[in-house]
Amino acid sequence: MPIIAPSILSANFLHLEKDIELINNSAADWFHLDVMDGRFVPNISFGLPVIAAMKKKATKTFDVHLMIVEPEKYFEEFAKAGADILSVHYEASIHLHRSLQAIKALGMKAGVAINPHTPVQLLEDVIGDVDVVCMMSVNPGFGGQKFISKTIDRIRRLKEIIARNHANTLIEIDGGVTLDNAEEIIAAGADVLVAGNTVFSSPDPTETIKKLKQAGK
Repeated sequence: MPIIAPSILSANFLHLEKDIELINNSAADWFHLDVMDGRFVPNISFGLPVIAAMKKKATKTFDVHLMIVEPEKYFEEFAKAGADILSVHYEASIHLHRSLQAIKALGMKAGVAINPHTPVQLLEDVIGDVDVVCMMSVNPGFGGQKFISKTIDRIRRLKEIIARNHANTLIEIDGGVTLDNAEEIIAAGADVLVAGNTVFSSPDPTETIKKLKQAGK
């Protein structure tokens, strides 16, 4: 069964504690937290104080996705705030291997996020050091976008790279995941589904998470 990571970007920030409890009590596995700086992506979300406050109430893994320039400046702060998995963008990391090692040295799992136009082959030489590849299936920066269909082929190609290198890397799909396409995404080889609007805009978020969890069974 896939790992389900509801995206807090789509939660109700006036009632964040309520939505945290909803995730705590659901079949979800991770909290997906998108940190945006308004420079790497054309949007600004939330940062360290919000994550640290959430950590006091949350009972599940914190999967923090840094959509920021110069991410290496903040690894230690995100570790202190409660990140369990920290993903940096391939496109924002000049010294990617060094960043992955630094993240792991702080006790977190290390992830690499890639934009829709970035060839998956570029990860071949570091895949053994990567715990999670967060594959963007929309252009990063905003929730509620339509899934880019080419992602399915990209998942298959990345799965081949992981197998060829005998790596244990998880493939995480972020953007446009719905109940309609979840099964196809899992069948292609994805391990983790990030879902924002699909979960928080549904009449019954808990039931939607349960259905996503059962995708591909």
